[in-house]
Amino acid sequence: MGLNHWNLLNRDITACASCPRLVAHCHEIASTKKKAFRHFNYWGRSVPNFGDPQAKLLIVGLAPGAHGANRTGRMFTGDRSGEWLYRALFRAGFSNQADSTSCEDGLELRDCAITAICHCAPPGNKPSRTEISQCEPWLRKTIDLVDPQLVLALGQIAWKGALDECLKRGWYEGRRPKFAHGVQARLTNGRWLIGSYHPSQQNTFTGKLTESMFDDIFNRANRLLRRADSTRSAGSSLTSHGGELQWPSYC
Repeated sequence: MGLNHWNLLNRDITACASCPRLVAHCHEIASTKKKAFRHFNYWGRSVPNFGDPQAKLLIVGLAPGAHGANRTGRMFTGDRSGEWLYRALFRAGFSNQADSTSCEDGLELRDCAITAICHCAPPGNKPSRTEISQCEPWLRKTIDLVDPQLVLALGQIAWKGALDECLKRGWYEGRRPKFAHGVQARLTNGRWLIGSYHPSQQNTFTGKLTESMFDDIFNRANRLLRRADSTRSAGSSLTSHGGELQWPSYC
């Protein structure tokens, strides 16, 4: 499996209309727009995954921002949360640039993919339990395809969703770790699950999440991935591209 399956999955995600409330909200935001973006053509629908379909690092966010990914059509692109995330990814070597403004800005991820618990922008950034449940198959299929070595969950809801999926797969046994910034759980076959505060303005403006705290998460991810590389067999599909292969982004 590879790029073709990745693109097919993303096309299915963008065509999804399982949650009428979210579909209506995305369309409304795309129609009314924000004053600062009144000249932009909004994406206005479910946002696909972004990045390398054979990535060792899979980042799981909450949902697209109303005037960020819902406008640009790419995860964490066009808002303050994305500015924080892509700066951190660039510093850690997971992207070719620190800026993320549009699908045409030349950004590529290196051995990293980004998905979300909910692929449509929800009112108040709060998807309902039913809406999260409706989106679960996309997370499952994304993990099936990517088969990541490390999953990074941004925020408590993403942590719960990612941990639930790991439990269903038999990747984790024992008591459920409570969410906290920097919490990590060792999974089967050398995999890891890490939690981080979400780089939302609520967290970054208040200092709950600082850039050094965020950098520490990605530095730890790099260390864990290097450790895994040193112990996995040479024939492993997750190490065969060595983090150098650049896949075109789907947008």
